[in-house]
Amino acid sequence: MVAVGAADVVAAPMTTWDQSQGKFVTYDPANFPRGGGGGRAYSAIPRQTVSYDGPHGPNTIIVNTAERRLYLVLENGKALKYGIGVGRDGFTWSGTHRVTRKAEWPGWTPPPAMRAREKAKGRILPAYMEGGPNNPLGARALYIGSTIYRIHGTSEPWTIGQAVSSGCIRMVNDDVIDLYERVNVGAKVVVLN
Repeated sequence: MVAVGAADVVAAPMTTWDQSQGKFVTYDPANFPRGGGGGRAYSAIPRQTVSYDGPHGPNTIIVNTAERRLYLVLENGKALKYGIGVGRDGFTWSGTHRVTRKAEWPGWTPPPAMRAREKAKGRILPAYMEGGPNNPLGARALYIGSTIYRIHGTSEPWTIGQAVSSGCIRMVNDDVIDLYERVNVGAKVVVLN
C-alpha cells in the first residue's frame, strides 16, 4: 500500500452539531483529540492507494460499512481507500445506487424523522442550516440515488472510523473534496453492510 496523503485541515474554534453527543458543542481544533497542536486536525485514517481485484469497474464507489472504509475503484487493479464514519446501530443500510447530485458546501435539512427523534430526546435540530464550515455535511456532498443518504464531509472529523451517523457516510473534508473531484454524477455507489 502507498499512502496518498492524510487530511490536514486548519480551522478556528467552531460550534457544530455533535451527533455522538447529541448536542451542539464548541470545539477548538488546537485541542482536537487526534490532531497535533497549533490548530491542525487530521484524519486518523490516512487515504491510501491499494490493490483491487473485485468485480466492480473504475469509478465505482464501494462503501464497506463493517470495515468503515470507502473505496474508489481506479484503473489497473487499484483503488483509493478512505476512512469513513457510518450509520450507528439501527441506521445501517445497503444497496446499489448512483450519484445523482453533487454539492459544494451543501445546506443541511434534517429529515423529519431525525428532527422528531432528537426532539423526543429534548434536542431541537434546526429546520435548515446554511452550508459552511459549521455545517454537519462539511465541504462536499454526493447524493446517493433517491435515498435520503449522502456521502459527505463533516464538521466532526474525530468521528471518522466510528458508527455514529443516521445512515450517511462521513469523510473528513479533505477526503470528501478529493473524492468529489474524482467522480461525476452517475457514478455507481455500492454500499455493503
